Amino acid sequence: MTLGPDFSKQNGLIPVIVQSFESGKVLMLAYMNELAWNKTVETGKAHYWSRSRQKLWLKGEESGNIQLVREILIDCDSDTILLKVDQIGGAACHTGFESCFHRFFTDGRFEVREVRVFDPREVYKK
Repeated sequence: MTLGPDFSKQNGLIPVIVQSFESGKVLMLAYMNELAWNKTVETGKAHYWSRSRQKLWLKGEESGNIQLVREILIDCDSDTILLKVDQIGGAACHTGFESCFHRFFTDGRFEVREVRVFDPREVYKK
């Protein structure tokens, strides 16, 4: 039985659920490969594997909204990680919201029920 992450599954990528340590709110879903896992454990800051950019990234490297890891849990199959973090800057989502899960399905449509913490055009200058 593997006690740590099993990177032999899913082409070496493991989904990571990210949750606020303080509130328990789900902030985002990301992926880690073994390199991201090792950097996270080594630094105490959340690192992920960007599937779109095909590279390692430190969460908040551009925005300053880093995630300080408080607890790491792993599921029974060793193929999903749960990080409980302190979200610096108040926003985990690159669109400026606290959580990536800020759109609620109501009456057959999605609606935003949260207020942006920051303007992504100002933060990312893109």
